[in-house]
Amino acid sequence: MCSYIYNFLRLMRLLLILLTFACLTLSAQKPITYTISGYVADATSGEAMIGVKIYVPTINKGTITNNYGFFSLTLEEGDYQIQFRSALFPTEIKDIKLFRDIDYNIELGSSFQNLEEVVVNGKKGENVKSTQMGAIALDIESIKALPAFMGEVDVVKTIQLLPGVSSAAEGGQGFYVRGGGPDQNLVLLDEGVVYNAAHLFGFFSVFNADAVKSVNLIKGGMPANYGGRMSSVLEVNMNEGNNKKFKVKGGIGAISSRMTVEGPLKKDKGSFIISGRRTYIDLIMKAAIPDTSPFAGTSYFFYDVNAKFNYKITDKDRIFLSGYYGKDVFSFADNEGGFSVDMPWGNGIAALRWNHLFSKKLFMNVTGTVSDYMFQFGSAQDQFRFSLASGVRDIGSKVDFSYFPNPRHLVKFGANHIYHTFTPTSVSAESDSVVFDTGAAQRLFSHETAFYIMDDFEVNDKLKINAGLRYSMYHHVGPFTRYINGDISAQDSTVNYASGDLIKFYHGLEPRLSMRWLLPDNSSIKAGYSYNYQYVHLTSLSAVSLPTDIWYPTTDIARPQIGWQASVGYFKNFFDDKFETSVEVYYKKMDNMIEYKEGALPGDNVNDNTDNLLVFGEGWSYGVEFFLKKAVGDFTGWIGYTWAKSDRRFPDLNSGNLYPAKYDRRHDLSVVGTYKLNDRWTFSTAFVYATGNTLTLPSSWYVQEQNLLFNYGNRNSTRMAPYHRLDLSATLYSKTHKTKTDIDGNEIRVKKKFKSNWAFSIYNVYNRANPFFMYVDNDGDFLAGDFQLTVKQVSLFPIIPSVTWNFEF
Repeated sequence: MCSYIYNFLRLMRLLLILLTFACLTLSAQKPITYTISGYVADATSGEAMIGVKIYVPTINKGTITNNYGFFSLTLEEGDYQIQFRSALFPTEIKDIKLFRDIDYNIELGSSFQNLEEVVVNGKKGENVKSTQMGAIALDIESIKALPAFMGEVDVVKTIQLLPGVSSAAEGGQGFYVRGGGPDQNLVLLDEGVVYNAAHLFGFFSVFNADAVKSVNLIKGGMPANYGGRMSSVLEVNMNEGNNKKFKVKGGIGAISSRMTVEGPLKKDKGSFIISGRRTYIDLIMKAAIPDTSPFAGTSYFFYDVNAKFNYKITDKDRIFLSGYYGKDVFSFADNEGGFSVDMPWGNGIAALRWNHLFSKKLFMNVTGTVSDYMFQFGSAQDQFRFSLASGVRDIGSKVDFSYFPNPRHLVKFGANHIYHTFTPTSVSAESDSVVFDTGAAQRLFSHETAFYIMDDFEVNDKLKINAGLRYSMYHHVGPFTRYINGDISAQDSTVNYASGDLIKFYHGLEPRLSMRWLLPDNSSIKAGYSYNYQYVHLTSLSAVSLPTDIWYPTTDIARPQIGWQASVGYFKNFFDDKFETSVEVYYKKMDNMIEYKEGALPGDNVNDNTDNLLVFGEGWSYGVEFFLKKAVGDFTGWIGYTWAKSDRRFPDLNSGNLYPAKYDRRHDLSVVGTYKLNDRWTFSTAFVYATGNTLTLPSSWYVQEQNLLFNYGNRNSTRMAPYHRLDLSATLYSKTHKTKTDIDGNEIRVKKKFKSNWAFSIYNVYNRANPFFMYVDNDGDFLAGDFQLTVKQVSLFPIIPSVTWNFEF
């Protein structure tokens, strides 16, 4: 009996323990959740929509679509009203009963509204609520409305109007972000790297606006999924093409024309877009220069072609094939002097991407890219001919995963690899039948690999953090010949590496962190930190970004550039988010920067190692940026102002003393405005003011053995006159509807299939003679006593009116 009672009590004790454990487990059990996921597309074209916010106002949670229009949102089971907020169309609200996982694909914009509704509903408060600092997304239609140089809509010139972004010079395409060099900007076209983003010696960008879907600039707090550059990311995504119907659009301008054709490969399954552009400057020059002229044969033109194909294989698999090819051709002829120059250069980019959904929460994108940039220079004088070539080719692959565990977390991780082939210089020369021995073409090979993980998560309703870590590796490999002292005549001064031999290995961790703290008055405080390795360099002797600049890899002598940036900012919106304001302060440190040695030229030590001509140093940059933007109403625009300072120190330059960078600008102001008068007329203006660029000029001169010699002052100690300019534009749109009579005799309004507009613009309205470069000239005779030196300024563009006719059907 006692044994029975004892066993019974033991059983009850065990049951009590199990019951207690079950109660604790049930009390700690998470609520049941389900996931709604799918793709958001444009109802008019079927194109995937980037950056659409999927928002649940009752719980103040949401997510956004990625670059392929995909979203995933996990919520507790229940009934919800879910908002789909777009930057192109009004908000759409859908009632969703979430009692199981749901596939939900939606097309927005079936009833197009005006731009005011678009902005109010699409981007409300995002600049305050997100963790991203120094990130700006530009709408391509807004870019097209701004004044355009010679009628050419230009993506890069538009980002130069933003605070923290400076242009290189008058008309130049090289852009500088927060004191960094032009090589420190990662420029991507459909994930393919663009090494030279300029046509016409920098006066036009390679991005054809008719082929562009979105433009995103990140100038601070770079997330961990980007790397390889220190200053910024300019991400340009191409249109996918209309998968509903065939469309044609184009334009005829003052110096170029363009045409775009798009349509379905299979309706609602796949589409294509092909866009081409060409200048006719060469035809104008040919007509203007007679055959009897000594300069007959002088010519210039550029062309580019964009193409993209995409196809939905299954509900979980999609493929994209993108391509770009552009080329500039410049020719100069002096028939009397027997001298000629031919200079072609261009980019070629291809990207193949595959999207796959492993589950409703796990999205994968696999990308393969080829990027090829080449520059050639050839000249002839009588019987002597000389040619030089330079370029870089990348073969890349990457895989990116996006994991959406719940509304508070977005986890991204992945890896990428790039195989670089650099050709800094390849030289040949001959005179009559004699071929000069200039050695073999110099080529350098390397592998760049990176792994990353990042999490964008909400700690609570006020604090949101984006934390990431990137690990990068770089292998400089053979075949390679190292010239120890630059003397190619001495056999014992070289070290030869066979194909695949490891010459130098670099690696490092790159932490990234940004955070946001919400304040109660529709404002927030943000802070960010990023640490970057950069394994490519750009060597230049010019203050302007030109195709003659040489891309050069990291080697055993040229170490990788390393930089870190810290920034903090205050963001606040006014009047129901109609006005956006921000103030950001940043500090940037850069190591292992490169410059040419004093007196060095790219042609020195032909086919020797270019890094034997380089010196290495460090740089600093700091500043404050103010931004005011109005994105709602008939009048929109922004005001941006930057106060900045950027310095360099190289032990082998300027006696080791600190000096300002050539693109150091103390003040930079831009004022941009667009006014929609009615459905047919839109007016725009842009005003820019910037402190003049720095340069080095002689401080004194003397005569030695009847030769005029100069003593130069401190490096970059002279500043050009300030740069300022006002541009105006007006666009006249055709009527969108016409009146017809139906079979019953009633008049009805019918939407026109053919649309067009005339874009009028005036560049440099008040004819400011802005400095392009300055040089020292001398007049008179020293022995006669009337000798004098003068500094002269060269300016490029006076007031330039232009008109472009655009059409679409």
